[in-house]
Amino acid sequence: MGLQGCAGSDERFSIYVAGLASVIGHADRVNPLRDYCTGLMMPCARKSVEPMAAVTAPARTAAQHQSLLHFVGQASWSDEKVLAKVCETVLPAMERQGPIEAWIIDDTGFPKKGKHSVGVARQYCGQLGKQDNCQAAVSLSLANRHASLPVRYRLYLPREWAGDAARRGKAHVPEEIVFKTKPEIALDQLRWACEVGLPRGVVLLDAGYGNHTRLRTQIGALGLSYAAGILSNTSVWMAGIKPLPPKRWSGRGRPPTRPRRSAEHKPASVKQLALGLPQRAWRTIGWRQGTCGRLTSRFARARVRSAHRNELHDEEWLLIEWPKGEKEPTKYWLSTLPHDIAFERLVDLAKLRWRIERDYQELKQELGLGHFEGRGWRGFHHHATLCIAAYGFLISERETLPPSAPRATAGLAQLELPADYRPRGAADPNRASHS
Repeated sequence: MGLQGCAGSDERFSIYVAGLASVIGHADRVNPLRDYCTGLMMPCARKSVEPMAAVTAPARTAAQHQSLLHFVGQASWSDEKVLAKVCETVLPAMERQGPIEAWIIDDTGFPKKGKHSVGVARQYCGQLGKQDNCQAAVSLSLANRHASLPVRYRLYLPREWAGDAARRGKAHVPEEIVFKTKPEIALDQLRWACEVGLPRGVVLLDAGYGNHTRLRTQIGALGLSYAAGILSNTSVWMAGIKPLPPKRWSGRGRPPTRPRRSAEHKPASVKQLALGLPQRAWRTIGWRQGTCGRLTSRFARARVRSAHRNELHDEEWLLIEWPKGEKEPTKYWLSTLPHDIAFERLVDLAKLRWRIERDYQELKQELGLGHFEGRGWRGFHHHATLCIAAYGFLISERETLPPSAPRATAGLAQLELPADYRPRGAADPNRASHS
């Protein structure tokens, strides 16, 4: 793993680190930056500070341990500037393989024992697939067919942490950090990406974010399209059904009641709509190559209007997945992609969200994203930023591989999602697309 096996990779890594060093301030941070990124890519079982110090400086492990510990836990370099530099450096390599097609919003959890690590609380943990004691961070990634790269990353600070001055003080949470929900953090990240002019793509969300009507509305207000996972009980009107107008009131007497809706004027859940579709509405569509062949499943789509709080929204696509052999549909999306988009393209883009799942798997299993042992706000984010920086270098190295070599990851083992992985909104942990 890491830098071995690619001619010239050592020189390219030195150039890459020099670019990052240009935005971290003091010259005495350059060596710790290089050593920390090197340690993250070395084949040691755990990527916390102590074992990385032993790997990168075996003759002076104690001094190296103190140097790396200070660099990641206390040094005041900017995560935002380093991530921006990573993006500036790696994005051209990604775009040489194809245009950016998606902005992927997601979060990832880190199981934790105790209550002192910053932001730790009982909440949903994707790694465990259930509520448990953990930290959670929200990220925005840019993706195409070749790769995806996190460009924004922030710890979610639960309400009980945000309002506890003593805990905030011990963890050195900045004063400007206030409580925000995960969708609110995601929206901030999307606004930032629009402001700095990153290459645009369709926003992809799982049901944990896509089921928030306000978030979808705000994404549209930014001029972005989305393909958002939703839950089966989400209410919609079929396109063409208009809400009944309110009766006029002259101002005298009792205000008139709203007209009663007939059955055709009542919204239905997306599950009800899916179960009522005719057989001809369903098509078998493939979207990418898996390790055992092309991944395919059955899909249907319909034009609908979401019916949040009885308000009628703009017309959009409802995409439904119902794998053969399942008793009912397993996944649903709402999408503002163009009305004339090809069915296969709609499925292809909605399914591109798998890239963020691969990102987090590689960042955790290969680069130690979850191995940080400190408790503070700054250290948590510095470690994640350096993991993303190391990952960015490996992404840029992929194009140096010969055509006959595996294209998935330079220096990283080929990985598949765990068999028990369960994204939020999935109807059953054992339901998956068929290949």
